Amino acid sequence: MDLRHLRYFICVAEEMHFGRAAKRLGMSQPPLSQQIRMLEQELGARLFDRTSRRVALTEAGRLFLPEARKALEQADRAAHVARRAQSGHLGRLALGFTASAPFVPQIADALHDFRQNQPEVDLRVHELGKDDQVRMMERGDLDIGIVRAVAPPSLPEGLRSTWLLEEEMLLALRQDHALAQQDADPTIADLAGVPFVLYATASSADFNDHFFALCDQAGFAPDITLEVSSVATLLGLVAAGFGVTILAHSLSRLYMDKLIQRPLFPQVRTSLWLIHGDELSPTANAFQRAVMRAGRENDTK
Repeated sequence: MDLRHLRYFICVAEEMHFGRAAKRLGMSQPPLSQQIRMLEQELGARLFDRTSRRVALTEAGRLFLPEARKALEQADRAAHVARRAQSGHLGRLALGFTASAPFVPQIADALHDFRQNQPEVDLRVHELGKDDQVRMMERGDLDIGIVRAVAPPSLPEGLRSTWLLEEEMLLALRQDHALAQQDADPTIADLAGVPFVLYATASSADFNDHFFALCDQAGFAPDITLEVSSVATLLGLVAAGFGVTILAHSLSRLYMDKLIQRPLFPQVRTSLWLIHGDELSPTANAFQRAVMRAGRENDTK
């Protein structure tokens, strides 16, 4: 059934006059009368009693009127839902990220703005390593991922990466550690023989490999005394003197008594990358815009 016919019928029923209804609809009267006859033929029921002096609803027309209104209201609601979904204001977004990502101002601001501007989106977040994010994307269980890597991550066909930002990596250690007392910023070579507490999860694998390569270039293998899977445990053990560690600058915002961070010389830097499919869903596209907008705003602060 043509929704246009329902609108014509409702307008005539409200005006009880074909001429006035045609004027309200912005059309001439003969085409309107023809469209009403087509609707009656389709329904197999006469909707109006017409005379030269008046128009009145038949019993069928009287009963059909509220149902026609409901049908149009439902159609309008459906169109509204479709438009909101297309604009990214309605739907689902499954987001994966590395452990340090929420501490990065650009990411935190983007998450906040997205939730404020798209409150009806079902946002689901998962702390995952790159490989797990990729696997979930290939299954269709994840829309966007945020990973940390030194270089553009290697991804299977159908997925791509977008650079977000670069961050300095810092040496975290107790304030009474020998490397904390020296005047010059420590170098990678200074870490030879120094006990390390390592954040060893799938999400840190790319950076750990890069760090091991830097140690190898300096002529030594790092002395890994402990491997942990929690950032809180990592910082707690370093503050307790179990060793030193390297962490992203964004994590330096996590304060812990007796723990300090020092830059390395030369600087060691990594990047955050957005990973996603070749085509973004409307909600994923809206989140990507929020991330990029947050990046521009943070650059101007």
